[in-house]
Amino acid sequence: MVKKPRKITKAIIAAAGYGTRFLPATKNQPKEMLPIIDKPIIHYLVEECVASGIMDIIIVCRFGQQIMEDYFDSHSELEHYLDSNGKLEYLEKIRNIPEMANFVYVRKKKTLPYGNGSPLLAAKNLIDEDEAFAFLFGDDLVKSKTPAIKQLIDVYERYKPAAVLGVQEEPWEEVKRYGAIKYKKGTKINQIGEIIEKPDIEDAKKRLSNKVQFGRFVFSYKVIEALESIPLGKGGELWVTDAMNYLAQRDVVIAQPIEGQWLTTGDPLRYLKATVEYAMDRNDLKEKFISYLRNKINQ
Repeated sequence: MVKKPRKITKAIIAAAGYGTRFLPATKNQPKEMLPIIDKPIIHYLVEECVASGIMDIIIVCRFGQQIMEDYFDSHSELEHYLDSNGKLEYLEKIRNIPEMANFVYVRKKKTLPYGNGSPLLAAKNLIDEDEAFAFLFGDDLVKSKTPAIKQLIDVYERYKPAAVLGVQEEPWEEVKRYGAIKYKKGTKINQIGEIIEKPDIEDAKKRLSNKVQFGRFVFSYKVIEALESIPLGKGGELWVTDAMNYLAQRDVVIAQPIEGQWLTTGDPLRYLKATVEYAMDRNDLKEKFISYLRNKINQ
């Protein structure tokens, strides 16, 4: 009897960084809790996961980040205040937060190496060897009609590769900031041959594509096994990119273009740009905000 593939129901969100480019704001709170208007960044990620069919959210954090646990928990005192004062619209918003998904919090141990691959090792005991899962960087947002993770899940379920990573086309002058994809020739799917981190522009134009990797993935357990096998990479860190290159030589890794808009919040300028993009979607803010910006520009 052929065993039916397991449905993808888990997501790991990496939220254990220090957010140094946002100090002092991130001194006592994780960068992922900075607001995009009236919801923290990580709330948008959870919404994307839930809309993609994910039920279990594993947040990999570090010491001192219990603020995220509190956010996704109930707040009876606040609920009572809102109820007593007739603020029912706000009451509904905060009551729904703990019901969005099943939340599990894992602290990244100090014994694990630094790097964006370490959160996967921190959460590995919560993943079965026969199941695939989503992985998200905690500071990347994607605006799209179909959730970015759902797009990747669809590709994974169709081809059953070792990994699927979301990519987006960037101007060549921006490619040098990211991991650029070199596709394998002669394949009918978007199968990668290699990812080059922060390539030289001229070299990238000759050998690579201007598709760059960002923080959306669907992984099989093979990715965790690869991270346990490979040596530490640049800067003595454990890199997801190195695991992708390792697997690309032994298995199928797909770099799937995402239909939508990738918005990184990794530095103050791009965080402000992301805030503006989301403000443009708000009927209660858009016109007044545009008017304000025009007045400021003309001053």
